[in-house]
Amino acid sequence: MSSEKTGGMFRGPGPRRWFAGAGLSILLWAWPTWNLVWSVNEPLPWKLAASTSLIAFFAAYAVLPMYSRRRGSRTGLVCVGILFALNGLVIFLVGREALWTWPFLACAIAMTVLPPRVDFALIVALAAVSLATGLSTDTPEQAFSQPALILSLGLMMSSFARMIRQTSRLRAAQSELADAAVAAERSRVARDMHDILGHSLTVIAVKAELAGRLMEGAAGPSLDRAAAEISDVQDLARGALGDVRATVAGYRGVNVLAELAAARSALESAGIEAELPGTVEQVPARHRELFGWVLREGITNVVRHSGAARCRVLLTASGVLVEDDGVGPGPEARPGSGLAGIRERAAMAGGSASIGTSDLGGFRLAVDV
Repeated sequence: MSSEKTGGMFRGPGPRRWFAGAGLSILLWAWPTWNLVWSVNEPLPWKLAASTSLIAFFAAYAVLPMYSRRRGSRTGLVCVGILFALNGLVIFLVGREALWTWPFLACAIAMTVLPPRVDFALIVALAAVSLATGLSTDTPEQAFSQPALILSLGLMMSSFARMIRQTSRLRAAQSELADAAVAAERSRVARDMHDILGHSLTVIAVKAELAGRLMEGAAGPSLDRAAAEISDVQDLARGALGDVRATVAGYRGVNVLAELAAARSALESAGIEAELPGTVEQVPARHRELFGWVLREGITNVVRHSGAARCRVLLTASGVLVEDDGVGPGPEARPGSGLAGIRERAAMAGGSASIGTSDLGGFRLAVDV
């Protein structure tokens, strides 16, 4: 049952209120019967048996309904059977003076977790037995009073119990939704951090390595080129820091035009021949962010892993393709977290992503929407 998720068997507002009400009612109503048992002229064994049956019934009355909340409706049926058996024993030993326990029995039935409509049927049956018993021994006016009490208390408590269980289910559902939202947000942040830092830091590393080679015993134009590369490294580092801050705030955006310019710079720095489209006007506005992510991930993989000498990017209104002439995917290659993120983004846009061997002989990343 849902109460298992939202609390233990004896925790939560429902159980606390039940125990408070049950304890108070037992004190108010059981005490007169207890005095009656011990005041009549009966043998001590009978008094002990009657007292024990009263204690057992009220202990079961207080505990079993809440116990069934943890175990479910099958256990609830067993609990109700135990309550009926103990109540029958009390009435057998004490007599008609114990018939006042039937409204308590109706409340216990109502609070016990049972299959649908079983609680209603049992409460109505108990009221009918009470009416038949009253008509056989009391006046009609007296005979109807206890059945009316059984029905009113039983049905009211049954509605109250259903409300408690529905509230527990709602709380459990809210908790699950909150956990799912947190997990989705963590996945988004992890995916975005990979996409941002993976690209930016790769380009930084390539430019720094190139600058180091240019500065080794270099002078004149090479030194100027190295200084320019170092300046680019500084700009990229500042951009990566800004991207991280924006990601944490949840306001970072990606644009295919900016990523196309970044791709040109990254490929040039890595010494890879670039075949890039001259415009992005054919890409609809709704796809520009997705295509920007594809470009970022694809160019990062080309620069970092491919060993390619040539890279080609194709843009259409419904797709983007990044391919190279490098080593290509291995026979057992598995997509990393960046490519998995691209697939998730493509799926959210109603499209699909695929990887494979390109026409150039290397790696191919394509997204179609």
